[in-house]
Amino acid sequence: MNNTKFTKILSLLACVVLIAAMALIVTGCNEQPVAPVTETDVVTHTDATVVGKGNTSFAFTVVDGQGNETHFTVNTDQTTVGAALLENNLIEGEDGDYGLYVKKVNGITADYDVDGTYWAFYVNDEYATAGVDTTNVTPGATYMFKVEK
Repeated sequence: MNNTKFTKILSLLACVVLIAAMALIVTGCNEQPVAPVTETDVVTHTDATVVGKGNTSFAFTVVDGQGNETHFTVNTDQTTVGAALLENNLIEGEDGDYGLYVKKVNGITADYDVDGTYWAFYVNDEYATAGVDTTNVTPGATYMFKVEK
């Protein structure tokens, strides 16, 4: 009889632990609302050129083939980085199998088919895992295109 009572108590404890774990998982998976980006959220450079109009701002850097950097603060109401950069004539490209293939940034061309160079897209100094046309503008994030070979 004691063994049966012990098994029931152990089963009850296991159920309580599982329910608590499930509650923590569900609570942790709820998406939190994203606060709108404000001017103070954007990492700015003193030499940044401000472009565009809109309620959202983000920092954008262009690094050419010689390593020269040009900084922008982009203002937009677009939801993706690609749409914001296209809207402000900062990038040009063509649609490909994987989305927008950027060939020109800030008037500088990099074309792999011509000279083996291409525009690499970075988010927060990390090589991007998605294309510029599918990357959502994120509060406080910085974006960069850099010529690579």
